Amino acid sequence: MMLSPSLLSVSGPQGIRTRCAEARAVVRANDPVNGEYRLLTLDAPAEVLGCRPGQFFQLLCPEPEHEHPFLRRPMSIYGYDAEARQLQFLYKVAGAGTRGLATLRPGDGLNVLGPLGQGFSMPQHWQNLLLVARGVGLATLAPLARMAQQEGRRLTAICSARRPELAMSVELFRGYGAEVIVVHDEDGSSTPDALRGLIEARIAAGQVDAVYTCGSARLLRLLQELGARHGIPGEIAMEQQMACGLGMCQACVRPFRQGAEIVQRRVCRDGPVFPISEAIA
Repeated sequence: MMLSPSLLSVSGPQGIRTRCAEARAVVRANDPVNGEYRLLTLDAPAEVLGCRPGQFFQLLCPEPEHEHPFLRRPMSIYGYDAEARQLQFLYKVAGAGTRGLATLRPGDGLNVLGPLGQGFSMPQHWQNLLLVARGVGLATLAPLARMAQQEGRRLTAICSARRPELAMSVELFRGYGAEVIVVHDEDGSSTPDALRGLIEARIAAGQVDAVYTCGSARLLRLLQELGARHGIPGEIAMEQQMACGLGMCQACVRPFRQGAEIVQRRVCRDGPVFPISEAIA
């Protein structure tokens, strides 16, 4: 049984107000997807399912044995379905909070707060999209791939990993109609030099109108370089430590370029999605 959600309204950039909710979701499944990551699927009320790709939730993680995570944990949305009333998160067990998440079993309750932040945009003239991400950054881009399919855009996804078997979301992206290219560290195909040639060939063929990425500093620098050289815009979902997730605590402030100036912005409220050209690795 789900508790009635508590609705919140918060101000984002330029005073834009967005609605989120605190609610109790119920665990449907919490299964390993490979040797490092788990997929958490929740039954969630409609009030928290008005999501956009790139947004995130603050999860109140259960306490694992002998550990007491105090703050909520920010988690990018991996999947959402308002019709099926489901919400998904892909996570790596790395600390007390995620160790707590790993203890959840079907039927358990989980307090969630969201959706939060500013998501990805997809202007009409961006018809040929390139997604480039590594590791759990691919989780953040999964809802974007679904949006691209719904909007009838041509999509290429470059999935990077340490080893081929750790490349995530490959079949999911293919299911959304994307051409998927897997690169990895073992054969050197994931290095910036190798990716530069791969991406520039697609730009030269007129197959890239915009690029999207998440997290990785080296991918950000590469895409900034190529974007500046070829006039290709794009967006990045920034990774940053957060406390409140609502913009009040200022814990997630980091610098961005705005023309010739450096400005300070809150990743949780002004982002986490920003123009690639403004981000500082």
